[in-house]
Amino acid sequence: MANHTLLLLSQDKAEYQALLQQAYLPGLTILAPDNEADIQAALSRADILLGEPDKLRACQKEARALKWAQSTYAGVDALLDPDARHDYQLTNIRDIFGPLVSEYIFGHLLSLTRHLRHYKEQQRLHNWQPIPYQSLSGKTILIMGTGSIGQHIAHTAQHFGMTVLGINRSGREAPGFDNTYQQPALNNVLSRADFVVSVLPSTPHTRGLFDKARIEHFKPGAIFFNVGRGDVIDENALIHALRHGNLGAAVLDVFATEPLPTDSQLWDMPNVVLTPHNSGYSFPEQIVTRFSRNYLKYINKQPMEGLVDFNLGY
Repeated sequence: MANHTLLLLSQDKAEYQALLQQAYLPGLTILAPDNEADIQAALSRADILLGEPDKLRACQKEARALKWAQSTYAGVDALLDPDARHDYQLTNIRDIFGPLVSEYIFGHLLSLTRHLRHYKEQQRLHNWQPIPYQSLSGKTILIMGTGSIGQHIAHTAQHFGMTVLGINRSGREAPGFDNTYQQPALNNVLSRADFVVSVLPSTPHTRGLFDKARIEHFKPGAIFFNVGRGDVIDENALIHALRHGNLGAAVLDVFATEPLPTDSQLWDMPNVVLTPHNSGYSFPEQIVTRFSRNYLKYINKQPMEGLVDFNLGY
């Protein structure tokens, strides 16, 4: 059996190293150096890399033996640029974020629709004042992206008695959705949705999808969630719609520039909830389980899980 060398480039590399050593993967040498000289030496011999996309990208030129890179994230935008290397197999983490992102969506959705922040303030003031609300049952949610994350959100929405609509490239049916549509139908579908959730990746087809003209098609009072990529929406147009247009609120976990600049108007808007790109965290135990399965496929020359198509962008 051929031997392979794995270089850990993750911020959680110590935890990954401990977990991988317990996995007893055959023929695998695991390197997790701390100083730059040792990292450079390891890069010259490692045929496998594991880490966050930005760290993988920063080391591409020096990784002369690279054959396979395992991203610890689902989004691999940093590795898809035309000037990045594409002469290796890239796998990302899919199919584990659905439950986490669904918890995020419905945690914030219930907080907004049940006025939890207002009641917390009223409690502080010893103020007994019921606030009218509407049930989620009977409402319509539009999910942009019908992959594993979108499907989990869809199934959760069905439990609340919601109508679930989806947009994908082909309009194909997907589990958990009442109806699915292709992107040209988006304007018409937007006008029906009480809640809009984007789990879209960053691709040439999605960047700038929600521009000023598109945002005008939102149903009055709609709540917009973005847990995909920040560049699918024009942030200036979003700010205008939240202040003067038909958008009721926005829950944003991703932004065009991250961290979000401190002078962004989004920080201080009362109808905006911001979180620091953590709606779906990559837990090392889950990553190692996926990597271990992929490693066994890799050494047996079988197709790996989460293989990224550099041309499609996901």
